[in-house]
Amino acid sequence: MADELNWLSAAKLVKAYKKKTLSPVEVARACLDQVARHDLKLNAMCLVDEKSALKQAKASEARWRKAEPLGAVDGVPALVKDLILAKGWPTLRGSKTVERNQAWDQDAPSVARLREEGAVLIGLTTTPEFGWKGVTDSPLTGITRNPWDVTKTPGGSSGGSSAAVAAGYAPLALGTDGGGSIRIPAGFSGIFGLKPSFGRVPAWPLSPFGTVAHTGPMTRSVQDAAIMLNVIAKPDARDWHSLPYDGRDYTKRLDKGIKGLRIAFSPALGHAEVDPEVADAVKKAVKVLRGLGAKVDMIDPGFADPGPIFRVLWWCGARALLSRLPADKKALLDPGLADVLKQSLTITPEDYFDAVKARGALGTQMRHFMEKYDLLVTPSLPIPAFEAGKLSPDADGTGKWVNWTPFSYPFNLTQQPAASVPCGFTTAGLPIGLHIIGRMFDDACVLRAAHAYEQASDWHKRRPPLNGTAKEQR
Repeated sequence: MADELNWLSAAKLVKAYKKKTLSPVEVARACLDQVARHDLKLNAMCLVDEKSALKQAKASEARWRKAEPLGAVDGVPALVKDLILAKGWPTLRGSKTVERNQAWDQDAPSVARLREEGAVLIGLTTTPEFGWKGVTDSPLTGITRNPWDVTKTPGGSSGGSSAAVAAGYAPLALGTDGGGSIRIPAGFSGIFGLKPSFGRVPAWPLSPFGTVAHTGPMTRSVQDAAIMLNVIAKPDARDWHSLPYDGRDYTKRLDKGIKGLRIAFSPALGHAEVDPEVADAVKKAVKVLRGLGAKVDMIDPGFADPGPIFRVLWWCGARALLSRLPADKKALLDPGLADVLKQSLTITPEDYFDAVKARGALGTQMRHFMEKYDLLVTPSLPIPAFEAGKLSPDADGTGKWVNWTPFSYPFNLTQQPAASVPCGFTTAGLPIGLHIIGRMFDDACVLRAAHAYEQASDWHKRRPPLNGTAKEQR
């Protein structure tokens, strides 16, 4: 039983703690043991604080003995992406340019909320430098690998979180998503990841990449993501972009089903090239949604690829973040990120404001489109996971990661809630994700639909081989 504790969901753990059939201490030890067994191979963690985790777990155990838990995740192990401040831990952002020796005395809002409700924080997960790309490797921490096949990438930039959750290190992890950085790794790693509506989860400090960046939950089940969202969506005055807190319980209507919901299914958004295995799995998933009572239309939302808009905004974020670094620090940057910085220097103020205007037009177009539909469904990614250590499947230069993520970044531009839920595997054993996009502010509907699909399938129950490649396990 002990070697299974790390695989239990947050929901099951809390129930067991209430019944006093499990202790947060034994669960924390099981998770730490899983990290010790597998992270030399996966490299999903850049900091593990065993002493602190066990101290937190013992405090949680004492609270549960007295039936006085702090909140909904008391005693549940959780991981923090190394872009998000966690008090006492150096948040180095995957970069050699960040000074380690400084006061690490602040929790970001999401970390503060988890801590306040008793989560057992185990450590920091890896990220590419400043979260700049859709895979996870950096000059500081090296290459993070996919638990389903260690020769493949887990995606990024929250690839450490996705690999760790998929590998059973903890049931909960925080991710950030500025262009797909929760949904890309969720899709490649076979877990659930939600990019909430912009401002739903308070963030501080604000991302250098601006108002495309979201913070959200990464879990092995939709229910756990809903539990986690209840916690991290609570207010924090430091984020002046945050939405008014509405006190919603995202677990309440998960089981309502999707009968009667109007779903737009766009297999390629009108312009993407999709791998046949991915396209087939997503088509089958949509058939399941239809069988659950949803009204599905095959229709494209009707916008051209907004990649040029996104690149201008993202590249300008990199410029604002990095252009004032001294030469010796710039020499330490990921060469791909250094190239993005170089490219950004050609962008004019007129280019930037044109991109802002075009983004607004896209947002308006999607608001109109979503008046007709409750949800839009696409593949999470057009391809399965590719070779770890590469920026893209076709390594033909730097700064090209946007080219193979056509389904994710448009909805950072529009700020809509969007999630990736497992919907199948390739013949090589690599996960495939179904992308569910909701109306702005309707995070609950995205969770409800993802949960309905999850309960009608068993993809989320499968575990990665963790000892080589998926092909070797077949």
